[in-house]
Parts: sequence; C-alpha cells; structure tokens
Amino acid sequence: MFRYLVMTVRTPQFQPSVIDAHYAFLERLRQQNQLELAGPFTDKSGGAYVILAADLDEAKSLAFSDPVHTSGSSIVTVYEWNAK
Repeated sequence: MFRYLVMTVRTPQFQPSVIDAHYAFLERLRQQNQLELAGPFTDKSGGAYVILAADLDEAKSLAFSDPVHTSGSSIVTVYEWNAK
C-alpha cells in the first residue's frame, strides 16, 4: 500500500450540509484501515487527509467518491506522497 495526500479546497458552491456526509466517508475509510489522518485547514478553506491505496487509480477512485467532491462543494486533488 502507498500513501496519498488528498487536498480538498472549498468552491464558491460549498454546501455546509455535506460536512456530516464527508465525516462519515472519512470514518468508513478509517474503519477499513485506509485513512491515516485527516483534518480541516484552520482558515476553513478546505482540508486534507492521507489515505492508503494500492495505486494512484485506487486513491483517486476513493477520493473522488468523497461527498465534498461529488456534491461540487470542493475541488479534490490527489498526490502520491512519499512521506517518511
């Protein structure tokens, strides 16, 4: 498994109602041992989380199923991350 950094940046169309679904999504990843850490930016512009996946395609598939992405509330970007 490899680490991927997922960045979420709120769009002008951000829907506050999606936050609970986003946290439930992250909790499912945590329960599946695919989420290492997560948190919002202090300026409330978005957040980031680190997931474990077999490859970049799987990481993108997971991240792009995040409700903040599917609702258009945030731009989601996935980076392969060689963190130590």
